[in-house]
Amino acid sequence: MPRVKRSTKRTDRRKKILKRASGYFLTKSKLYQAAQEAVERGLMFAYTGRKQKKRQYRALWIVRINAACHANGLSYSTFINGLKLAGNPLDRKILAEIAVHDAAGFAALTGIAKSALASAKAAREKVAA
Repeated sequence: MPRVKRSTKRTDRRKKILKRASGYFLTKSKLYQAAQEAVERGLMFAYTGRKQKKRQYRALWIVRINAACHANGLSYSTFINGLKLAGNPLDRKILAEIAVHDAAGFAALTGIAKSALASAKAAREKVAA
């Protein structure tokens, strides 16, 4: 059986890991085994961070919408319920942008939500009576 020295494949693999670890502290940027552990750990944090980023942005959008709703005399949950009853397809990202950059437009949306809530309440009272 021929002898295999793995010259280029092994060095390429090690170079790739060490390049990813450049900027790490002490041996984690210089020694292969420590660099490999640090890079794998960093990749795990990056994976979970990509998932957390989505949660954090949604929470930020909800906080912005809630602040704008309270300025217009509604709570967040009643506003979202009113928009759903009105059949409004806007998502939280767009609603947060409108709340921050267009106060008059957001006030119009709260008006739509309030009227949809009022008509739904009237319909429930009509059915109950």
